[in-house]
Amino acid sequence: MAEILTTRQGHPVRDNQATRTVGERGPATLENYQFIEKITHFDRERIPERVVHARGAGAHGFFEAYGTIGGEPAATYTRAKVLTQTGVRTPMFVRFSTVAGAKESPETERDPRGFAVKFKTVEGNWDLVGNNLKVFFIRDAIKFPDMIHAFKPDPVTNRQEPWRFFDFIAAHPESLHMVTHLKSPWGIPANYREMEGSGVNTYKLVNDEGVAHLCKFHWEPKQGVRNLTSAQAAEIQGRDVGHATRDLYDTIRKGDFPEWEFCVQIMPDGPNDHLSFDPLDDTKLWPVDQFPLLPCGRMVLDRVPDNFFAEVEQSAFGTGVLVDGIDFSDDKMLQGRTLSYSDTQRYRVGANYLQLPINAPAPGVATRTNQRDGQMTFYVDHPEAEKHVNYEPSYLGRSLAEAPKPAKEYHQVVEGHLGRYQPTRVADDYTQAGERYRSFQDWERDDLIANLSNDMKACPEALALRMVWHFWHCDEDYGRRVAEGAGIDLEAAKALPPLPGKPAPGRNRQGPTYTDGKLEAQPRLQAAE
Repeated sequence: MAEILTTRQGHPVRDNQATRTVGERGPATLENYQFIEKITHFDRERIPERVVHARGAGAHGFFEAYGTIGGEPAATYTRAKVLTQTGVRTPMFVRFSTVAGAKESPETERDPRGFAVKFKTVEGNWDLVGNNLKVFFIRDAIKFPDMIHAFKPDPVTNRQEPWRFFDFIAAHPESLHMVTHLKSPWGIPANYREMEGSGVNTYKLVNDEGVAHLCKFHWEPKQGVRNLTSAQAAEIQGRDVGHATRDLYDTIRKGDFPEWEFCVQIMPDGPNDHLSFDPLDDTKLWPVDQFPLLPCGRMVLDRVPDNFFAEVEQSAFGTGVLVDGIDFSDDKMLQGRTLSYSDTQRYRVGANYLQLPINAPAPGVATRTNQRDGQMTFYVDHPEAEKHVNYEPSYLGRSLAEAPKPAKEYHQVVEGHLGRYQPTRVADDYTQAGERYRSFQDWERDDLIANLSNDMKACPEALALRMVWHFWHCDEDYGRRVAEGAGIDLEAAKALPPLPGKPAPGRNRQGPTYTDGKLEAQPRLQAAE
């Protein structure tokens, strides 16, 4: 009999794959003790290096809103001034990074790239913390520590092993879409300037009438997109492990400032039951033919940091750092990240990390809080502190006043039974992965197959058979080519039963070729020179 998983308190864990939520699609609750113990311990596993996104580079710049979204005034959708005020240049700082590698790891690694943006708006900071790829591996944050443990080096050998990666993936078919991106040339951007960015999670825009719309945020590089094959990345790595940082800084110093257009996808708030996917599922894309990328502003990077440690290493981002007019959805990854990111920064940098200049709001945006003391405090949050008490309310009337409420607030209706839910509404984890495979150009598809075939050769036979089974259900050609490249018995793979507890997938052999907007709207991407 298998030994039972427990919490550190010795409590048996009955479901380690789902956060407690109000109904299947409702918000997570603060009393998620099992999740909080798991994620907060994970946040503290490394010191002082970031647990993930350790290797990074940063640059300063500005954001300029167009004042419109899809041809309509931005105020139609949001009351956030950073998106509605034209002619205002909002200062910002961007940190690019790799995810799984250590601080000194090469920038040619096959790895998602972090794309974290700190807007220093007139209403305070807004952090948009995302990746270059538009989807993610998992849809529930409680799985995140397990995922990173599988992707990080083996705790005994200190080597990243393909079998650890695919051992996790094989049990999580929701990851197939991301794996199809990652193992293709899109998994190695040529540099930071020529890569996309995405908030990945689903947010909400809220207007003055208190009306909300679901949205996704995207950065589209005006320099175009360029990716590397494995061979090209290996050649660059042999002579420069920090090529992307050098490229970014050299380009900015020459005055050739990189620029991105900021776009949003929008759909009505609500369950959207008519869709073939759940819009809160971050393993899925919103098809651009139904939800086009709507330009709403631009970002320009025009200054490199003066001090790497002070500005890049100590920069701290959190998905919970939103301004009025931008709100949370019930995306389970977003809700889990919101706790984890800020908790990590308080541990890694300290309780007063927001007093550091790189993380503080823009000059002129005052901070007045009742927070006091803690490690490395070097000023009180508001200069008139002697006139106030650091609590509220005060009978003497010396406490800080609360800000006026909006005329019409957004109120989400929440109803459901509290529990741990596996997704049942849309269980298809194969269609979009197959569509992505068919969207690739021949050279991209060839590189994907070569990378996966090499990985399968390093995996135990049972694991390789299961992965071919997954790829074949995404697309028959996809599975066949991986099997042939790795010397795997395709018929034996096809004969495997479905995963326990998961519905049998339908095979995606035909259907429209999926595009993400760039492949049709711009010239076909080319391999890097």
